[in-house]
Amino acid sequence: MASQQLRAGARPMRVTEEARTIVVKLGGSVVRSPELPAWLDAVTALSQPVIVVPGGGALADEVRACQTSLGFGDDAAHRMALLAMDQLAWAIAGLRPGFAVGATEADLTAACARGTVAVWAPYTLVAGRTNLEESWRLTSDSLALWLAARIGAARCYLIKSILRQSARLSAEQLARDGVVDHAFPAMLKDAGVSTFLLGRGDQQAFIAALAGPEGCGATID
Repeated sequence: MASQQLRAGARPMRVTEEARTIVVKLGGSVVRSPELPAWLDAVTALSQPVIVVPGGGALADEVRACQTSLGFGDDAAHRMALLAMDQLAWAIAGLRPGFAVGATEADLTAACARGTVAVWAPYTLVAGRTNLEESWRLTSDSLALWLAARIGAARCYLIKSILRQSARLSAEQLARDGVVDHAFPAMLKDAGVSTFLLGRGDQQAFIAALAGPEGCGATID
């Protein structure tokens, strides 16, 4: 399966200990926005290993609607939302040469080693884990942090369709405002990964900042 998912890309990169992986969460609203091509171009321009985590987007919204109308439980909805993320992973990877879908840590590591942008399809790695809450309190934002901590990523970036106005933001406030999920603040504390929020028009700042040692966007704490 992994050999079918990971294909050679056109993004040359030499992976070293200094070039630690970054995780980039593309919100579902970004995937549906006119800014998606610019963000994919920005990710492609980076010179370090990248794993993209897709949101569930409209597919996850449909899961919510189906749960309301049919009445199945949160455990089923959780798995269906993971499958929505899997489908968006394949959609994103299909938009650029040099993007490869990976389901496991081994898949993602292999993709980065080949110089491709890895796009995470989370169902295989996440479904059925007893240490992850199976409810709408934990969504793709928290899963991006969970993955970043698991692989020892240097940073995690959340890309949203918002107009970013601050340089530092509280995870608790972002959760209250509905920008991130309710499990995110606790996950951020557990992960111990430097995490940043980016919004509309932040693509060039993203590329420029990652050429140096510092992060960019609004620091989330």
